[in-house]
Amino acid sequence: MTWHNSSNIGSEEFICGWCGNKVATPIGFRSQGNPNERILICPHCKMPTTFSYSKQVPGVPYGNSVAHLPSDVSSLYDEARNCTAASCYTAAVLICRKLLMNIAVAQGAKPGQSFISYVDYLASNGYVPPNGKGWVDHIRRKGNEATHEIVLMTQDDAHDLISFAEMLLKFIYEFPNRVPGGSSGP
Repeated sequence: MTWHNSSNIGSEEFICGWCGNKVATPIGFRSQGNPNERILICPHCKMPTTFSYSKQVPGVPYGNSVAHLPSDVSSLYDEARNCTAASCYTAAVLICRKLLMNIAVAQGAKPGQSFISYVDYLASNGYVPPNGKGWVDHIRRKGNEATHEIVLMTQDDAHDLISFAEMLLKFIYEFPNRVPGGSSGP
């Protein structure tokens, strides 16, 4: 495949999978044989992103960052989001299930309990918003399906679970810390 410098061709907008910024750049390379294949250089972080038709590498993690997370909870949430950027949807679903366990322990549940005890702990101690228990149960069911059955999770499955996890994390950690003098934790 032959590439040519595309710096004289118009600017192209994208979300950089490296730094997460929405950027526009005329800097990069296009395939001479296929205009749908290109490499663009992020003007913010200077890293290359490849595009082949609708596939972007590195991809963009699904969801949004959440402030005030404990480091292990933050790492798991970011890992689930990064799995979606790599099209690893079953892994993202499994991590969302594990994330619930870690949230419960971070909020005072005893380590080494069954998964359902963590779900019950979150619900009975006010960490799950009204009408949210169904979502927690949905994460449990999808996580069990991904773990115990021969089935692959879809992009929609992963996006649903990450969306709920993001909301739960904001409810437990971010929003209480926005109030002056507020904090989260047991």
